[in-house]
Amino acid sequence: MFRRDSLAARILLLHVVALTITAVVLPLILFWLLNREIDRLHSDAMRRQAEVVAEHLSVGSDGQLDLTLPQDLRDVYSAAYGRYAYAVIDGSGQVLFSSNPERKPLLPRRSAERASWFGLVTGSTGLSGDSIERRIGGRTLTIQVVEDLSNGDVIIDDIAANFFHRAGWIVLPILLLLLAFDIVIFRRAIRPLVDASERAAGITPSRTDIRLPMQGIPSEIRPLVSAVNQAFDRLEHGFNEQRRFTADAAHELRTPLAILSARIETLEPKPAGKDLQRNLTAMSRIVSQLLDVAEMDAMRVDPDETVDLVDIATELIETVAPAALAAGKEIGLRGGDHPVLVRGNAEMIRRALRNLVDNAIRHTPPGTEVMIEVDAAGPGVAVRDHGPGIAEADRSMIFQRFWRGDRARSDGAGLGLAIVKAVVDEHGGAIAVADAPGGGALITLTFQKPAVTSR
Repeated sequence: MFRRDSLAARILLLHVVALTITAVVLPLILFWLLNREIDRLHSDAMRRQAEVVAEHLSVGSDGQLDLTLPQDLRDVYSAAYGRYAYAVIDGSGQVLFSSNPERKPLLPRRSAERASWFGLVTGSTGLSGDSIERRIGGRTLTIQVVEDLSNGDVIIDDIAANFFHRAGWIVLPILLLLLAFDIVIFRRAIRPLVDASERAAGITPSRTDIRLPMQGIPSEIRPLVSAVNQAFDRLEHGFNEQRRFTADAAHELRTPLAILSARIETLEPKPAGKDLQRNLTAMSRIVSQLLDVAEMDAMRVDPDETVDLVDIATELIETVAPAALAAGKEIGLRGGDHPVLVRGNAEMIRRALRNLVDNAIRHTPPGTEVMIEVDAAGPGVAVRDHGPGIAEADRSMIFQRFWRGDRARSDGAGLGLAIVKAVVDEHGGAIAVADAPGGGALITLTFQKPAVTSR
């Protein structure tokens, strides 16, 4: 037994409704078409016979009307045959000629609103007939012809042939209509599943809070949807635990690293001390990036938030310029004359640009410049360095976490560009890697323009 909210029950119920409607409507239409065809054939046959009778009416030499039927017609209208009868009536209602011995009108008198009479039933005998008018010898005559439908010898073959010829066209539209019903039925039945699928497509590592809706889901699919939601709950819990662990580990590592850095600075300036300080700086950067990853996973982009890329770039230059100058490198800003507004989270974009600039400063040689270019047309921001550049084969992989082109380097963990890519994706932007003019790498971040608000 199907439950009321099951998918099979819905499809079955809607199919039963559609087939019931079709089963009721189709016979009615066919019955109406059949009767109409029978009536038309009878009417045509009676009119033709009336016209044949009219052709044998004439005016004699004495001015009197005369009806002279050939023998075969007299046999057809004879009482012995008993199937057909005729009557010729003048304008006053007097029966001039008739195959009926009672010499009475066979059909009621026609009115002005009714062109012909059809389908008279008298007593236990069913009569079907029609009449025509002819003007002969200055007189208007009505010729009536009727058929006794109780006679078994009827024009069934003609009726069947003409019926299927005229009514056959209705079969295809009915089938197409039923097909259209099926399409609508199945679409309505699976609409909740389509909605759930569209919602599931929006679940990403950064949006683990989305769940599939249970409302409207058929009972056969509901356990599956519930199990999927429970799996998402476990995944979200695992993501959160991972983020908390990363953040906690990064926080815990910051303090001992700061203590180590302070103690190393008190040592005598020896080559070993410089190597320790360099390694410690690299470790501090990795810890900071891990903390960025954990924090940004929990950040969300407000669609109504607007930030100025020029402000972010200017603030960043003020922060990193001392370290860059100490390493014999310069950093500059181009295109910062006017604000460049984009839609996004200021802190996320700031951290992405910081990682991009740090990466450029590390790869550009001393005596060269790292240039930040803000473009209002994008809108976006680009960072250009004078380093070795990025090979085309590596451009599709540099944004993966923990990927490094030179495994021998120990001053990075491959997280900086992964953070940049995550921020750009979260903002619905784009990132492009190209060779800078004169050598080096040119990485461009493009963001969405702010939403236009009406006053």
